[in-house]
Amino acid sequence: MSDAQTQITLQAAAQVQKSFGARQAGGPGTLYLVATPIGNLEDMTFRAIRTLKEADMIAAEDTRQTRKLLTHFDISTRLVSYHEHNKRASGPELVRLLSEGTTIALVSDAGMPAISDPGADLAAAAAEQGIPVVPIPGANAALSALVVSGLPTDRFLFAGFPPRDRKGMESFLARLDREEATLLLYESPHRLKKTVEAVAERWSGRRIAVVRELTKKHEEIVRGTAEACLQYIEANPPLGECCLVIEGADPSAASTAEPGDAWWSGMTTAQHVSRYETQNGENRKEAMRLAARDLGVSRREVYQMLLEEEKDPSTD
Repeated sequence: MSDAQTQITLQAAAQVQKSFGARQAGGPGTLYLVATPIGNLEDMTFRAIRTLKEADMIAAEDTRQTRKLLTHFDISTRLVSYHEHNKRASGPELVRLLSEGTTIALVSDAGMPAISDPGADLAAAAAEQGIPVVPIPGANAALSALVVSGLPTDRFLFAGFPPRDRKGMESFLARLDREEATLLLYESPHRLKKTVEAVAERWSGRRIAVVRELTKKHEEIVRGTAEACLQYIEANPPLGECCLVIEGADPSAASTAEPGDAWWSGMTTAQHVSRYETQNGENRKEAMRLAARDLGVSRREVYQMLLEEEKDPSTD
């Protein structure tokens, strides 16, 4: 096959969507991803209201919550349920209706659908079938938190909800150790303290912002180091859904050396920690944190490594 033929084949394989093009009679309907307010009803856009009124059907994560919104804006469009627990049954049926020409507006409980919710699966399935998927933008908690955080906005990474268990959290943070982009996380109020504790332990001194109750009466933004914000959270237990914005890794502090070239290469963990204690004058806890940073593990893991070396005389 010639280069020209290869190029034509690759171009033919691309799927092109013209969102505002004329719809062919008998063709598929459109899946609209409609952003809804994250707390303040005045954040609903004119376009979102019109789209919800004109759609043949609205698929909602929580029909009870969405019905309140529809009632407020006098929208009487048929409402159906689509959420994490019924998506395997409802998803294919919604795709079938779309392929037959039905226009569906998808909404989540709040904010932009398909961000950390099952709407992403429906959007992907529709796109795969050549069904137009059109965004109706609006409120978004993660981006709203980012722009008020006081942290860099030129590069950011949305990492969703962190794991609930300790081991999963340590692994989650370890994978982000050298990430220089500002990090965006969602967290529930009862989990926030543990998450900030883990961040403070692993990334001591990093600046963060804890943003909660966005656009609501009790909107609150707490800015400072992870340790300072943790102290505030301990004294003022949070209520409402939270966004956590975390400063990225300092490029100058991230080691680019190969493991074998690092100054601690060949040292035992005890020697590594001791070097920080003796040369830098750090206390034991801080020395362990710095060694953990070098090795790309958690301080708890460094502690376990020290215990294992104490049991094994060959490491002396």
